[in-house]
Amino acid sequence: MATYILKRFLQLIPVFLGATLLVYFLVFSLPGDPIVALFGDKPVNEAVAAKLRVQYHLDQPFWMQYLLYLKSIFTFDLGQDFSGRPIAAVLGEVFPVTARLAVMALVFEAVFGIIFGLIAGLRKGKFFDATVLVASLIVIGIPIFVLGFLLQFTIGVQLGWAKPTVSSAATVQDLILPAIVLGLGSFAYVLRLTRTSVIENMSADYVRTATAKGLSRFRVVRVHILRNSLIPVITFLGADLGALMGGAIVTEGIFNVPGVGNRLYRAVLSGEGPTVVSIVTVLVLIYCLSNLLVDLLYAWLDPRIRYDS
Repeated sequence: MATYILKRFLQLIPVFLGATLLVYFLVFSLPGDPIVALFGDKPVNEAVAAKLRVQYHLDQPFWMQYLLYLKSIFTFDLGQDFSGRPIAAVLGEVFPVTARLAVMALVFEAVFGIIFGLIAGLRKGKFFDATVLVASLIVIGIPIFVLGFLLQFTIGVQLGWAKPTVSSAATVQDLILPAIVLGLGSFAYVLRLTRTSVIENMSADYVRTATAKGLSRFRVVRVHILRNSLIPVITFLGADLGALMGGAIVTEGIFNVPGVGNRLYRAVLSGEGPTVVSIVTVLVLIYCLSNLLVDLLYAWLDPRIRYDS
């Protein structure tokens, strides 16, 4: 197991370097001068602008800027944003908020998606199965920003069951409605994936054998059908955690969540390359580590899988 973890960790290094290089190149290629944009409508002071370019290494060629950024990552010194604040402090403020939002959305889509998908699979062709299939298609077909504004107006404004906007504290209660909106699309996919996997496993030989041995219906479903059906679902959820963290920009904009999405959007508009790449770097790390965790969960879900070599 330790050898496998080390091997998988080493495989993540080129993924990390390639992702950060691509993002840094895209930020570097953005049109306009970020230092000029920093002055806004005020006249540009050339002396101050030249000093800022040196401070943020904007006077260096692309390859030198990227190498200096890698050095800052490995020395845990991400520098400062254009307002003079340490980027590490900025990340420390926004990432916990988005992490709570993403985890709440992941729990929502995992719990309800698996439960509804399991029931739909066990009742294939019946009214409940047809209803959830139609509902999931509707959810998938509606863009997330439409769902966000619709639920914000209906639940937050008209019914008053939840706060329509998130306060600066971003408490768990504030994030319930944004988490539901963020997880709705993935919830529909988890539901359909669970249903399909359950239907496939219900006709498997080991399920028929377990039933023939006289095992109870509950035990057959829990031990044999559900456990084996969760393997593709866990794969999707592991990859979806990184997607939820990065895809929260729309949801955070609708509900005014003070998280990664809002900060990333402002950094892109102002051309703050170091801030943008730092945020994306953390998202890449989360995505890679979540996929590593998924691989380790396979051995728990399926005893036939071993990572001894």
